[in-house]
Amino acid sequence: MRQGFRLPSPALVVSALALFVAMGGTVYAAKKAKKVRIDGKAVRVKSLPGNRVKPRSIPANRLKGGVLASLEAGQRKLEGDQRRLDADRQQQIVGSEIDTLTLSQVPEAAHAESADTAKSATDAETALNAVNAITAQSINGHTAGCEPGTEEFAGACWQKSSSESAVSAPAAANSCAVQGGAVPEALQLASFSQQPGITLASGDEWSSDVTNMSDENIFAVVTVSASADFNYTSHGNSRKYRCVLPLVH
Repeated sequence: MRQGFRLPSPALVVSALALFVAMGGTVYAAKKAKKVRIDGKAVRVKSLPGNRVKPRSIPANRLKGGVLASLEAGQRKLEGDQRRLDADRQQQIVGSEIDTLTLSQVPEAAHAESADTAKSATDAETALNAVNAITAQSINGHTAGCEPGTEEFAGACWQKSSSESAVSAPAAANSCAVQGGAVPEALQLASFSQQPGITLASGDEWSSDVTNMSDENIFAVVTVSASADFNYTSHGNSRKYRCVLPLVH
Protein backbone atom coordinates (compact mmCIF):
# COMPACT_ATOMS: atom_id res chain seq x y z
CA MET A 1 0.00 0.00 0.00
CA ARG A 2 1.42 3.31 -0.99
CA GLN A 3 1.70 5.94 1.71
CA GLY A 4 1.32 9.63 0.84
CA PHE A 5 3.63 12.49 1.91
CA ARG A 6 2.10 14.44 4.80
CA LEU A 7 2.80 18.18 5.18
CA PRO A 8 3.94 19.48 8.61
CA SER A 9 1.30 21.06 10.73
CA PRO A 10 1.21 24.83 11.08
CA ALA A 11 2.19 24.62 14.79
CA LEU A 12 5.37 22.69 14.00
CA VAL A 13 6.33 25.24 11.34
CA VAL A 14 5.91 28.14 13.77
CA SER A 15 7.97 26.38 16.48
CA ALA A 16 10.84 25.67 14.12
CA LEU A 17 10.88 29.21 12.84
CA ALA A 18 10.98 30.61 16.40
CA LEU A 19 13.90 28.33 17.35
CA PHE A 20 15.88 29.42 14.27
CA VAL A 21 15.35 33.12 14.99
CA ALA A 22 16.38 32.72 18.63
CA MET A 23 19.62 30.89 17.81
CA GLY A 24 20.50 33.32 15.08
CA GLY A 25 19.98 36.33 17.35
CA THR A 26 22.31 34.93 20.06
CA VAL A 27 25.10 34.37 17.56
CA TYR A 28 24.65 37.84 16.14
CA ALA A 29 24.71 39.40 19.63
CA ALA A 30 27.89 37.46 20.49
CA LYS A 31 29.57 38.67 17.33
CA LYS A 32 28.49 42.22 18.03
CA ALA A 33 29.78 41.95 21.60
CA LYS A 34 33.21 40.89 20.36
CA LYS A 35 33.42 43.98 18.30
CA VAL A 36 32.54 46.40 21.20
CA ARG A 37 35.59 48.23 22.57
CA ILE A 38 35.79 50.31 25.81
CA ASP A 39 37.91 53.42 25.62
CA GLY A 40 38.97 55.87 28.36
CA LYS A 41 35.89 57.98 27.92
CA ALA A 42 33.68 55.07 28.96
CA VAL A 43 35.54 54.57 32.28
CA ARG A 44 34.51 56.69 35.23
CA VAL A 45 37.30 58.74 36.78
CA LYS A 46 39.01 56.93 39.70
CA SER A 47 36.69 53.94 39.32
CA LEU A 48 39.52 51.47 38.53
CA PRO A 49 42.05 50.73 41.33
CA GLY A 50 45.70 50.24 40.37
CA ASN A 51 45.61 46.52 41.08
CA ARG A 52 42.97 46.09 38.37
CA VAL A 53 45.20 47.46 35.62
CA LYS A 54 47.36 44.94 33.82
CA PRO A 55 51.07 45.74 34.13
CA ARG A 56 52.58 47.42 31.07
CA SER A 57 49.08 47.80 29.55
CA ILE A 58 49.12 51.61 29.64
CA PRO A 59 51.76 53.35 27.51
CA ALA A 60 53.62 56.32 28.97
CA ASN A 61 52.13 58.72 26.44
CA ARG A 62 48.69 58.02 27.93
CA LEU A 63 49.68 59.23 31.44
CA LYS A 64 49.37 62.74 32.74
CA GLY A 65 52.55 64.75 32.57
CA GLY A 66 54.76 64.57 35.67
CA VAL A 67 52.98 61.54 37.12
CA LEU A 68 55.92 59.18 36.68
CA ALA A 69 58.39 61.68 38.12
CA SER A 70 56.18 62.18 41.18
CA LEU A 71 55.85 58.43 41.69
CA GLU A 72 59.59 57.92 41.39
CA ALA A 73 60.28 60.74 43.88
CA GLY A 74 57.82 59.24 46.35
CA GLN A 75 59.40 55.84 45.99
CA ARG A 76 62.89 57.26 46.56
CA LYS A 77 61.70 59.09 49.67
CA LEU A 78 60.19 55.90 51.10
CA GLU A 79 63.40 53.98 50.41
CA GLY A 80 65.47 56.74 52.06
CA ASP A 81 63.27 56.79 55.14
CA GLN A 82 63.56 53.02 55.45
CA ARG A 83 67.38 53.16 55.18
CA ARG A 84 67.57 55.84 57.92
CA LEU A 85 65.26 53.81 60.16
CA ASP A 86 67.41 50.71 59.69
CA ALA A 87 70.56 52.72 60.46
CA ASP A 88 69.01 54.15 63.66
CA ARG A 89 68.04 50.67 64.81
CA GLN A 90 71.57 49.42 64.25
CA GLN A 91 73.01 52.30 66.30
CA GLN A 92 70.70 51.81 69.28
CA ILE A 93 72.25 50.15 72.36
CA VAL A 94 70.18 48.22 74.86
CA GLY A 95 70.94 48.13 78.56
CA SER A 96 72.18 44.56 78.48
CA GLU A 97 74.96 45.62 76.06
CA ILE A 98 76.42 48.23 78.49
CA ASP A 99 79.19 47.32 80.90
CA THR A 100 78.27 49.35 83.99
CA LEU A 101 81.81 49.05 85.34
CA THR A 102 83.04 51.24 82.50
CA LEU A 103 80.67 54.10 83.38
CA SER A 104 81.79 56.96 85.61
CA GLN A 105 79.60 58.26 88.43
CA VAL A 106 77.02 60.86 87.55
CA PRO A 107 77.58 64.11 89.54
CA GLU A 108 74.03 64.15 90.91
CA ALA A 109 74.49 60.54 92.02
CA ALA A 110 77.56 61.58 94.00
CA HIS A 111 75.51 64.23 95.79
CA ALA A 112 72.79 61.68 96.48
CA GLU A 113 75.34 59.26 97.92
CA SER A 114 76.71 62.00 100.18
CA ALA A 115 73.20 62.86 101.32
CA ASP A 116 72.49 59.23 102.08
CA THR A 117 75.70 58.99 104.09
CA ALA A 118 74.80 62.14 106.01
CA LYS A 119 71.35 60.77 106.76
CA SER A 120 72.85 57.50 107.98
CA ALA A 121 75.25 59.43 110.21
CA THR A 122 72.38 61.46 111.66
CA ASP A 123 70.34 58.33 112.32
CA ALA A 124 73.32 56.68 113.97
CA GLU A 125 73.92 59.71 116.18
CA THR A 126 70.25 59.82 117.16
CA ALA A 127 70.30 56.14 118.05
CA LEU A 128 73.49 56.59 120.08
CA ASN A 129 71.99 59.52 121.94
CA ALA A 130 68.92 57.43 122.74
CA VAL A 131 71.08 54.63 124.16
CA ASN A 132 73.11 57.13 126.15
CA ALA A 133 69.92 58.68 127.51
CA ILE A 134 68.79 55.30 128.81
CA THR A 135 72.10 54.50 130.48
CA ALA A 136 72.96 58.08 131.49
CA GLN A 137 73.86 58.73 135.11
CA SER A 138 73.37 62.48 134.81
CA ILE A 139 71.37 65.02 132.77
CA ASN A 140 73.00 68.41 132.08
CA GLY A 141 75.39 67.81 134.94
CA HIS A 142 72.64 66.74 137.36
CA THR A 143 72.27 63.27 138.78
CA ALA A 144 68.97 61.51 138.12
CA GLY A 145 67.70 59.74 141.21
CA CYS A 146 66.78 60.18 144.85
CA GLU A 147 69.10 61.19 147.69
CA PRO A 148 69.54 58.99 150.77
CA GLY A 149 66.60 59.31 153.16
CA THR A 150 64.13 59.70 150.29
CA GLU A 151 62.11 57.19 148.30
CA GLU A 152 60.94 57.39 144.69
CA PHE A 153 57.16 57.60 144.49
CA ALA A 154 54.77 59.05 141.88
CA GLY A 155 57.67 60.40 139.80
CA ALA A 156 59.39 62.26 142.65
CA CYS A 157 61.54 61.69 145.73
CA TRP A 158 59.56 61.57 148.99
CA GLN A 159 61.21 61.94 152.39
CA LYS A 160 60.77 58.68 154.28
CA SER A 161 60.53 60.34 157.69
CA SER A 162 58.65 63.43 158.82
CA SER A 163 60.40 66.50 160.25
CA GLU A 164 61.85 66.34 163.79
CA SER A 165 59.91 69.36 164.98
CA ALA A 166 56.36 70.56 164.45
CA VAL A 167 55.90 73.96 162.79
CA SER A 168 53.12 76.03 161.25
CA ALA A 169 51.86 75.32 157.74
CA PRO A 170 53.60 78.34 156.16
CA ALA A 171 56.88 77.41 157.90
CA ALA A 172 56.62 73.83 156.58
CA ALA A 173 56.00 75.08 153.05
CA ASN A 174 58.97 77.43 153.30
CA SER A 175 61.29 74.67 154.57
CA CYS A 176 60.38 72.37 151.63
CA ALA A 177 60.82 75.22 149.14
CA VAL A 178 64.34 75.88 150.43
CA GLN A 179 65.19 72.23 149.73
CA GLY A 180 63.85 72.56 146.18
CA GLY A 181 60.61 70.69 146.85
CA ALA A 182 57.09 71.22 148.21
CA VAL A 183 54.64 69.95 150.80
CA PRO A 184 52.62 67.07 149.24
CA GLU A 185 48.94 67.24 148.47
CA ALA A 186 46.58 65.54 150.92
CA LEU A 187 45.52 62.65 148.69
CA GLN A 188 49.11 61.99 147.60
CA LEU A 189 50.27 61.99 151.20
CA ALA A 190 47.52 59.54 152.16
CA SER A 191 48.57 57.27 149.29
CA PHE A 192 52.26 57.48 150.23
CA SER A 193 51.42 56.52 153.81
CA GLN A 194 50.24 53.12 152.51
CA GLN A 195 53.67 52.24 151.09
CA PRO A 196 55.70 49.54 152.91
CA GLY A 197 57.84 50.94 155.75
CA ILE A 198 56.16 54.37 155.71
CA THR A 199 54.41 55.71 158.82
CA LEU A 200 53.05 59.23 159.28
CA ALA A 201 53.81 61.18 162.42
CA SER A 202 51.35 61.06 165.29
CA GLY A 203 49.19 64.13 165.48
CA ASP A 204 48.80 64.39 161.67
CA GLU A 205 51.10 65.92 159.04
CA TRP A 206 50.65 69.03 156.96
CA SER A 207 49.53 68.86 153.35
CA SER A 208 49.45 71.66 150.78
CA ASP A 209 45.64 71.71 150.51
CA VAL A 210 43.93 74.82 151.89
CA THR A 211 40.24 74.15 152.66
CA ASN A 212 38.89 77.61 153.47
CA MET A 213 39.81 81.16 154.50
CA SER A 214 37.67 82.85 157.17
CA ASP A 215 39.51 86.16 157.52
CA GLU A 216 42.64 87.98 156.40
CA ASN A 217 45.59 85.62 156.91
CA ILE A 218 43.33 83.10 158.66
CA PHE A 219 42.85 79.81 156.79
CA ALA A 220 42.59 76.09 157.42
CA VAL A 221 44.86 73.41 155.97
CA VAL A 222 44.15 69.70 155.49
CA THR A 223 46.20 67.33 157.64
CA VAL A 224 46.59 63.57 157.23
CA SER A 225 46.75 61.18 160.18
CA ALA A 226 48.77 58.01 160.54
CA SER A 227 45.63 56.03 159.65
CA ALA A 228 45.22 58.10 156.45
CA ASP A 229 42.25 60.07 157.84
CA PHE A 230 41.73 63.67 156.73
CA ASN A 231 41.36 66.58 159.14
CA TYR A 232 41.88 70.30 158.90
CA THR A 233 43.29 72.85 161.31
CA SER A 234 44.34 76.45 161.46
CA HIS A 235 47.50 77.23 159.60
CA GLY A 236 49.05 78.69 162.74
CA ASN A 237 48.97 75.40 164.67
CA SER A 238 52.08 73.22 164.77
CA ARG A 239 52.32 69.97 162.86
CA LYS A 240 55.12 67.85 161.50
CA TYR A 241 55.63 67.55 157.73
CA ARG A 242 57.66 65.88 154.97
CA CYS A 243 58.82 67.25 151.60
CA VAL A 244 58.51 65.96 148.07
CA LEU A 245 61.71 66.60 146.05
CA PRO A 246 62.31 66.30 142.29
CA LEU A 247 64.19 63.31 140.89
CA VAL A 248 66.95 65.45 139.36
CA HIS A 249 69.06 67.23 141.97
